[in-house]
Parts: sequence; structure tokens; C-alpha cells
Amino acid sequence: MRLDSDRLEFADHVHNFSERECGTLAQRDALTDNETNATSFELLAKMAKLGWLGVSLPEEYGGGGAGFVDECVFIEEAHRGLIPGLLAYTTGLTAAQTYLKWGNEEQKKTIVTNLASGKVEAIALSEPGTGSDLGAVTCKGVRDGDEYVINGQKTWISVAHVAEHMLVLVREDAAGPKHTGLTLLMVPCDTPGIEMREVKTMEARTCNDVFFTDVRVPASAVVGEAGQGWKHLMRGLSVERMIIAAFSIGAARRSLDDAVAYMREREAFGQSIASFQALRHRVADLATDIATTRAFIYDIAQAIDNGQEDELASASAMAKMRATEVAKAAALEGMQLMGGAGYTREYGMEFQVRRALAPPIFGGTNEIQREIIAKAIF
Repeated sequence: MRLDSDRLEFADHVHNFSERECGTLAQRDALTDNETNATSFELLAKMAKLGWLGVSLPEEYGGGGAGFVDECVFIEEAHRGLIPGLLAYTTGLTAAQTYLKWGNEEQKKTIVTNLASGKVEAIALSEPGTGSDLGAVTCKGVRDGDEYVINGQKTWISVAHVAEHMLVLVREDAAGPKHTGLTLLMVPCDTPGIEMREVKTMEARTCNDVFFTDVRVPASAVVGEAGQGWKHLMRGLSVERMIIAAFSIGAARRSLDDAVAYMREREAFGQSIASFQALRHRVADLATDIATTRAFIYDIAQAIDNGQEDELASASAMAKMRATEVAKAAALEGMQLMGGAGYTREYGMEFQVRRALAPPIFGGTNEIQREIIAKAIF
């Protein structure tokens, strides 16, 4: 689909905001304490005042009331603009999909209001040894009167250290098949018994190991129906893949933009390297991959807005797989096209490479996405 004039204008507003607020390396370093913090709450607060956060979430709970296409426009352009804090926002947006479909009124209002105001929400699914195979989780949630008692460990939990709540998948009953007996709980991150430890990665602090020791939450913390956590997660995980696809295509566009800008200025052998056919054709291939993937993403987003979700699981898997691989290819190709300059912090492509490596892994590895697609075919 082609974006209409209103959405193109919205994209321009987000682009101009990012250019003004974090357009230089010095600005981004100041906002992230020299890249030691991944989230800029300063910029989240500014975007909240503009009404951009939760743009696709229901107005009745404090969101913007627009569609998922509009959300993709925002996510894509903000990620293209290198705005620190977008992973924190999109993580909460992923959690919100499950709360909105299965949560009670209080849960919906709390989560959407938090996101729209610039606060952060987390989702805690993976455990050591159970990332792709979520049905094998062992973190226990035992009903004790009017409370649940949680014991166990979660890992790779994005932004939990700065979040208000975690949407935690626990094993309530181990007697039946592995995808049964799972329950989702809304757990405040400051609940006694929770310990968080940073998982150090190539980027600023994002991921955490989270340990639960006799953590107690009220039975009202159940999201949806007890024992039905696996079913409750399914649509949210499909939308998560679309969110990852949207920010990945924004990253891919940024890599292409920066590589082209450098090639136009850099001279070798007495001429701009943008005039070398071997390099121009590589850029042409990248531009084509980005354009076709981007069009596919927005087609799916429009289908979501139209309520046409029968093929969302496989279509979102295709979008996530292709967009993350295009973003990775664009960053690596951008570094090669820029030569030594691409390896320096000054030009920003090394950051693009670092942030392009994880998305093919998280949100369900691309190997898992291929299996989802294959199951829909066979």
C-alpha cells in the first residue's frame, strides 16, 4: 500500500523531531550517558506530549485511537531517526496487545496510560534453555489462596530494569501437555522478591536476568484466564513480529541513507565513489529489497486495521524474517561501502551494525519464523 498524505506528513514530523532532538552523535551520547543507557526518558516524555506514544491504542484507555498502519509509520520513522528509547516503547507495545485482548479493564487502562505517558512496560517469557520453545517454561506460579507465589528465573527480559510491570508467563500446572497449564500474570517490577541482573551485550543495557523468589501477587494479577496463557499470547506474538519488522525496515532505510550520503561525498581515483558501477548496483539491490519488504509490511498492517487476521501468524513471520535480514544486510553492506569510515563511531554505521544483529534472533528466531511459514504451507 502507499501511505496517504496525512501519514506522510506524520512521518515528516517524526523525522524532523529526530533530526532536531538526536540528529548528531553528540546529542545521542548526551541522551544515553555515552551509550550506557539504551532508553532516553527525556525523549519519551517529549513524544508523549506530542501524542505519538500509543498512537494505535484505544482512546478509551488513553491511547491515540489510530490504526496499526499509523503505529508502523511512527515506529519506522523513529527507528530510522535513531531515537533512543524506541525498544523500550515497542516492548511495552507488544505487551499491550495481550492486555488489550485478554486483560481486565483496570489492567488495560494501567498499561495503555503508562505507555502513552512515556512509561515502560516489559514482557517476561524466555527462560534459560526455553527461548524458542516457550511451551517448556518452568518458572512456577502457584495459587495460594487469594495470591500467586512465583519462583524461578526469566532471561533476556528487555527493559525490565526500567519498567513499571512485567507480563510474566508462569507454569501453574505441569500435569498435561506443555502448552497447557500456563498462566500470564501482571507483576509490578518493584514487588519484593524480584532480583534483576544485567545481561551484558554489544549495546547499552537492555536485557536482564530476572529472578523470582517467593514473589507474591494477588489473584487479580491474572491476565485472561488461568491456565490459558499460551492461547492468550498468540496474537500478541504475531503483532510483535510486525513491530520488529517496522523498526527493522526503518533501520535498513537509515543504513542506506547514510551509505548513499557518504558515497556522494567520498572521492577516489578523481571521482565520487557513487559513480562506480559496482557500488551503484549494490545500492540498487539494497534499495529494491527495502522497498519491497516495506510495501509488504504496510500491506499486513492495513490488513490488521481491516480485521483481516486469518493469515497474520504466517504473514507476520514473513515480514519479521525478511525485514530483520534486510536490515542486517543493509548495515553490513553500508559498512563495506563506507570502508574504514563505516567502522568509526563518527559516521554511525558501526552502531547500525550492532543494532541489526539481535533482531533476527529475538521475537522468535528467524529459524522459528521459517518453521511457522512452512507449517502454513504444508
